[in-house]
Amino acid sequence: MSAVAPSSAPLLQAKGLAAWYGAAQILYDVDLEVRRGEVVALMGRNGAGKSTTLKALMGMLAKRRGQITFMGHDLSRSEPHTAARLGLGFVPEDRRIFTDLSVTENLAVGRQPPRRWPDGSAAPEWTPERLFKLFPNLGEMQQRPGGRMSGGEQQMLTVARTLMGNPYLVLLDEPSEGVAPVIVEQMAHMILELKSQGVSILLSEQNMHFAELVSDRAYVLEKGQIRYQASMAELAENEAVRRAYLSV
Repeated sequence: MSAVAPSSAPLLQAKGLAAWYGAAQILYDVDLEVRRGEVVALMGRNGAGKSTTLKALMGMLAKRRGQITFMGHDLSRSEPHTAARLGLGFVPEDRRIFTDLSVTENLAVGRQPPRRWPDGSAAPEWTPERLFKLFPNLGEMQQRPGGRMSGGEQQMLTVARTLMGNPYLVLLDEPSEGVAPVIVEQMAHMILELKSQGVSILLSEQNMHFAELVSDRAYVLEKGQIRYQASMAELAENEAVRRAYLSV
């Protein structure tokens, strides 16, 4: 299926986003946006502020400043459940599945009603059956407790549970981190499939190869500030930027 062309109007936009952990400021006036049908990579080394940016957008930090709008709603001071109900999904790096619940039960926890775009057209609707086609591994272990799954399988389950909320846009934190290459490959396939359905993704990532496979544009973070932004192809070709902000 061909990808949905990104819309000119941003679904998610942040202006002057700053965030703190206690007294320590982590983000400094971050500006970014994600449009419909677009995969955007938020790149940087460990500690650059990538995960903090996603948490700030979702409303998970007690201290943040700046303007956040999503689907025309002001999320600048909202709680995470407000963002989730509006169709902003979040897949944390640490997974946070319910280890005592089965795969099917974990999916049921994330269920939200179907959604429609502002123009009245149907937004992507996800069911367990559809997700088991996207993640065949999960389909083979529907009754297995989350605690008896591998790290990669838990990562898939976390993504699938988020999709049960029928999000317009998913904040995806480090999906390729610490999982087997075969799982990374499945994650890339999953992201491209979501994009083809019109779901937008803001992806926190260090793996340049992975980001290049799936992303349209990129923002590069260093010490909590956006240092560079361009198309993914331009970043891939800019060795000086990659060496300055992404190489280990």
